[in-house]
Amino acid sequence: MTDIVVPTLGESVSEATVAKWLKKAGDSVKKDETLVELETDKVSVEVSAPEAGVLGEIVANEGDTVGIGALLGRMGAAGAQPAAAAPKDEAPKPAAAPTPAQPAASAGVKQAPPSVQRIASEAGVDVSGLSGSGKGGRLTKSDALSIIENRAGSAQPAAPQQTLVARPVGEREERVKMTRLRQTIARRLKEAQNAAAMLTTFNEADMSAIMAARNKYKDNFERKHGVKLGFMSFFVKACVAALKEIPNVNAEIDGDSIIYKNFYDIGIAVGTDRGLVVPVIREADRKSMAEIEQEIGELGVKARDGHLKLEDLQGATFTISNGGVYGSLMSTPILNAPQSGILGMHKIQDRPVVVDKQIVIRPMMYLALSYDHRIVDGKEAVTFLVRVKEGLEDPERMLLDL
Repeated sequence: MTDIVVPTLGESVSEATVAKWLKKAGDSVKKDETLVELETDKVSVEVSAPEAGVLGEIVANEGDTVGIGALLGRMGAAGAQPAAAAPKDEAPKPAAAPTPAQPAASAGVKQAPPSVQRIASEAGVDVSGLSGSGKGGRLTKSDALSIIENRAGSAQPAAPQQTLVARPVGEREERVKMTRLRQTIARRLKEAQNAAAMLTTFNEADMSAIMAARNKYKDNFERKHGVKLGFMSFFVKACVAALKEIPNVNAEIDGDSIIYKNFYDIGIAVGTDRGLVVPVIREADRKSMAEIEQEIGELGVKARDGHLKLEDLQGATFTISNGGVYGSLMSTPILNAPQSGILGMHKIQDRPVVVDKQIVIRPMMYLALSYDHRIVDGKEAVTFLVRVKEGLEDPERMLLDL
């Protein structure tokens, strides 16, 4: 048998949670095929089969916390029997006949999710070995509630109130352990609030010029570079120009010192089903808009698929967060510590504005800069945001570095 162990998870990461087994004991697997997904407090890690064969045993179950080098499972050669299989000369035990509302037992059924196990445990009902209506035969919450109701009613027909206790609780509340990533997000956001003297200043930008430029050049841009021209590359360029003028926004506090960053690594906040992650565009000041758009696209795909590496997330000097994709009109973004600034983008909305003493309708976006007031003064914060606004409203001037 070959041991499957937790690999090195990266700098400062010592443990992970078993998020999902993609194979079950007895399944044949190919070399380098993904067996299990681990979740650290920063990224998801896939553990692959070291060789072709059969997954003989699963040692660490979904939800378990494991350290580096811990045993996850064991693999055997092709044709090997899983460790949990009964000996061939032992007659299988007959399965108990299920009650009408109870799913039939099934060998190799996946373990019930934690929420289902909790509901069953509180009701004193054993659901191990049972299959349900979920994907792959997994028990769902409604399956568990049906079993509980049926068994409670059969065992105590004179006291139907027992059923009325279990069912509403399961339907109205569900306790689910936070993922490691969500715990880290919560901790870091609270630390940022506690450590920094955080303040937010607002402005708005007329997006007419950028929208006109995109409409004019988007087809040629995509034909030449193989990527669509989006808004984010304009924002990255505008922020880099503003950071060069207001270096405190690109700096950080370390004890009683200020560390000024003479490089511009811009974090782009991306929402995923696992939580918010912030992959980094390195040396953004040295990259063309096409290179920025390509890298944003690649990092976005990696983020959604859970394939980001630790180095993709570390070392940003400034962050941009786009709540506008979700419809947000105004927000106060929280700093991504130890950075001193974060720009919030919002929804583009047609609004009446005064231009040359005339009321006109323009596509407007509110901008929000949250900053650490310990290092960035109000004048610097306002000036930074005005420079971003000017760059967005006159992109040709910005791109010509005028």
